Amino acid sequence: MLASTCFLWLLAMTFSLVPRAQSLTPQDFEEEEEDKTALPPAVRCDYDRCRHLQVPCKELQRAGPTACLCPGLSSPAQPPEPPRLGEVHVVAQEGLAVVHWCAPFSPVHHYWLLLREGNRAPQKGPLLNATFRRAELKGLKPGGSYVVCVVAANEAGESHVPGAGWEGPEGADVPVFGPCRSLSVPPSPLTLVHTAVGVGTALVLLSCSALVWHFCLRERWGCPRRTPSRAAGVL
Repeated sequence: MLASTCFLWLLAMTFSLVPRAQSLTPQDFEEEEEDKTALPPAVRCDYDRCRHLQVPCKELQRAGPTACLCPGLSSPAQPPEPPRLGEVHVVAQEGLAVVHWCAPFSPVHHYWLLLREGNRAPQKGPLLNATFRRAELKGLKPGGSYVVCVVAANEAGESHVPGAGWEGPEGADVPVFGPCRSLSVPPSPLTLVHTAVGVGTALVLLSCSALVWHFCLRERWGCPRRTPSRAAGVL
C-alpha cells in the first residue's frame, strides 16, 4: 500500500511539471534574441586625427545623442607617440610654408614646431592647442634648405624627435613618415630676374671692354697690328 501511494505521488509530480517545461517554447527564445538585437549598434565618433581644429573625441561623446566609440589611446602616464608630418606647401613668393600633420594615438595637450636651417640649432615655434593640425612657418629665405619637425606633448612629457642623428636637409636620416620633413625654398622670381640682369650686364661690359681694347687702346699702348704681307711671310 505504501509503495502504490509513492508511485501515484511520483506520477502526479511528473504530470504537474510537464506544463511548466512546455511553457518555454522556441518562440520565447527567439523573442529574447530579438530583444537583444534591438539595441542600436555602437558607431565610431566623427573623429579624424588629421583634420584641422578637430574636436577631441571625448567631447564628441558627450555632445552626441548616443554614445560613440573613440580610437584607442595610449596611457596618459606615458609621453605621446610622435605625430606624423604630412604635406608641406611652400610659398616662395611670401617666404612661408604651410605644414600639416596627423595626431598620434596618444593623449596630447599641445603641439609646437621645430625649424632647423642648415647646421644651426633648431628654433622652437609657439605652443598650439590639441585641436591644431596645421601651422605656418614664416620668414623662410629664398633658396634656403630647412628641416621642420612637429612635437606633441602632455603632462608625462613630449614626443621623440630625431636628435643629433638627423643630418639636415641633405642627409638621409629624416624618416619619410616620421615627425620631420626636409623642405627647400626655391628662389623667388625677382631673384632670378635680378640674377639674369646682372649676368647680362656683365656680358655687355666685357664685350664693350674688348671692343675698346681692340680699336683704341692697342694703338695707344704701342701694340702693332699684323699686316697681310707679314702674315704671308710668316706662313
